[in-house]
Amino acid sequence: MTVAIKTQIIIENSMATPASQTVLVTGGSSGIGQGIAISFGKQGANVIINYHGDKEGAQFTLKRILENGGNGFIHQADVSNEEDVVAMFKRAADEFGAIDVLINNAGIQKDSAFASMTLEQWNKVINTNLTGQFLCAREAIKHFKTKPQSGPEGKAIGNIIFISSVHDIIPWAGHVNYASSKGGILMLMKSLALEVAPKKIRINGISPGAIATDINDEVWKDEEKKKELLKLIPYKRIGEPEDIGKVAVWLASHESDYITGTTIYVDGGMTLYPGFVDNG
Repeated sequence: MTVAIKTQIIIENSMATPASQTVLVTGGSSGIGQGIAISFGKQGANVIINYHGDKEGAQFTLKRILENGGNGFIHQADVSNEEDVVAMFKRAADEFGAIDVLINNAGIQKDSAFASMTLEQWNKVINTNLTGQFLCAREAIKHFKTKPQSGPEGKAIGNIIFISSVHDIIPWAGHVNYASSKGGILMLMKSLALEVAPKKIRINGISPGAIATDINDEVWKDEEKKKELLKLIPYKRIGEPEDIGKVAVWLASHESDYITGTTIYVDGGMTLYPGFVDNG
């Protein structure tokens, strides 16, 4: 199911993201995906907002994109379903002619102690977080290979940005399925980057730390829990979705053209072993 709304694109002279870029954001109805989609919209991009169950959230994302001079439509798809993913990319190509950037963001959590974790809990997280990113990346690569060179000669013809987590390198007890999926994304990103670099396709990752989204509002809205969380963040603030959006816009731009196979940790220092901040 898709809902399409069009508006005239406001062309902006931006060093970051050309207004002609078309960007597909999976999981764009809330949280980090929503922040990224809106950030691209502010650059005047065409944005395809994928959602699974939160249609209202996807419509809000689109509204913000249109208000900021971008263009786009929303598209419902389960990223772990191959047919859904193929149809989504076809719709995007039919609507805008070419896709320039894939933001591989959709992800879920199904938390459990390991001994009591069910196979369904394991499979659901792996299928969405890892297999979903594989399927979307595969379709994007197929699409990029058919594109003519556009933009400055010698620059990338396509970009994929995998949205992972600091838990691609930080173990997380009680969240083994989630951490395993994120660790898998890290090596998926690097291996794919190596394979397609000669084809002028860039692949990178963003691994957020603690970001204030609806999925974890019981932590950052509770003063005691927030105080405990901040002990893990040397920079002493919780991130916002816009913090991730700004990095994504830059990674998708020609300014970062010589970067591929790299993960940027946007985490306020969470990966810096904060227990050693006072000399251990």
